[in-house]
Amino acid sequence: VLSGGRFELGIGAGHSGDEYREAGIAFDSARIRVERLGESVQVMKRLWGDESANFDGRHYQVHGHRSYPRPAQPRIPIAIGGNGKTLLELAAREADIVGFTGFWAGENGRARAFPHFTVEGIADRIAIVRHAAAERFEEMELNVLVQSIDTRRPRESAETWGERIGLTAEQVIDSPFVLFGSESQLEEKLLVYRERFGISYITTFQAGMDTLAPLVARLAGR
Repeated sequence: VLSGGRFELGIGAGHSGDEYREAGIAFDSARIRVERLGESVQVMKRLWGDESANFDGRHYQVHGHRSYPRPAQPRIPIAIGGNGKTLLELAAREADIVGFTGFWAGENGRARAFPHFTVEGIADRIAIVRHAAAERFEEMELNVLVQSIDTRRPRESAETWGERIGLTAEQVIDSPFVLFGSESQLEEKLLVYRERFGISYITTFQAGMDTLAPLVARLAGR
């Protein structure tokens, strides 16, 4: 209602064990967290409908409940992001926008592994979504979370990232999860990923917004 119908809801299973613990919530296994997320999506979709919501699951039970105000949109777009196979399969079934992060936090929520940070990695994750979504796939939007942007010292940043996550500088530069290069190089990279993989939705952190702004202007309408 406040956004005039432009709202999109982005959700995930939660990957940071420290954030769970700081909030006093048990950091369950990935299977449980994804299962709970799947139920929450079902509950929300029911609450956004015209009738009273009813749901009986393992984690949530809702009986005869209504939520107000009613959504301004006929259907609120849902974005589900992550990296694990089970989560991406859930996103393929339920989401309008599927987000890829490229990293894994480990079973304790404190590790950082980057098994799908490369071109081959994103292709593998998209294949999972495509298979699980079946005929829905063409209707979905694909998103990547860009972890870092650098147009000033791109090679230095790529080498630093490569040393940290066990990839070559070239693999990092080619990765969809960072944008290291000149504005023209990054413009071409984003267009290539859109044409090759269908990635048309780019998200980044606040620190990269000013750097990304000229790219938004260059790509507008293309």
